[in-house]
Amino acid sequence: MFSVPNRLKELLPKKKTKEQLDEHYNKIELEKGDFLAMCIAAIITFLPVLIIALVAIFGLMWILVRA
Repeated sequence: MFSVPNRLKELLPKKKTKEQLDEHYNKIELEKGDFLAMCIAAIITFLPVLIIALVAIFGLMWILVRA
């Protein structure tokens, strides 16, 4: 079977309690333009996929209605 080397195990995240995770994420502070940058990145990532899916759905509907 597949065994994970010890060095790789050290890099894997450790089990943490909910309090430790909350404390860790509360320490993260965003800079002034970070939220805008994340929104732009999300739009750039999801918009093309959404457009392709909508084109495929409407194209299939168009083909079925015309038939």
